[in-house]
Amino acid sequence: MRRKAENEKRETGNVTSLRPRPFLVSRCSFPVWVWLWGVGACATLGKLAFSEPDIQLKEVDITRLGLSGGTMNLIFDVYNPNSYRIRSTRMELGVDLEATHFGDAVLEKPLDLSAENHNQVVVPVRFEWAGVGAGARALLSRQAIRYGLTGAVFLDTPLGDKRLALHGSGDVPLRRLLP
Repeated sequence: MRRKAENEKRETGNVTSLRPRPFLVSRCSFPVWVWLWGVGACATLGKLAFSEPDIQLKEVDITRLGLSGGTMNLIFDVYNPNSYRIRSTRMELGVDLEATHFGDAVLEKPLDLSAENHNQVVVPVRFEWAGVGAGARALLSRQAIRYGLTGAVFLDTPLGDKRLALHGSGDVPLRRLLP
């Protein structure tokens, strides 16, 4: 046998094996994996359960008054209780002030409603003086006004499109064009 010389150099580096790696076998059976996948899927879907947003009219802001009518902004507070963002695709409203139909509004601008958060939504409304009697007098003389709303909000959610009916009434502060 031949003996290695002390000063002989050896090559070093990464050595790869040409042997195939063993197939890893799970200690859990197939039904257990299916059950675990189902539990995970249900947990995810449970987080996606839909709760209707809370929509409240907070203020009426008169932006313009003229001889034939004017414009006002309806300022809403919208709370999204869901753990995911919701997108509003359309809002349709009928507005009554002091028990008199005052106008209709359509907001087709997309709105993003943050998850578990309050969002301010401003809806412009144009009105005419003809036929609005008591409501018009209240706009000019009071600090608050009695309102009624009917309509719908169309929402785009991770669970599909939803239509949320709006019905509400109460008193709301009136912010005037002139202080």
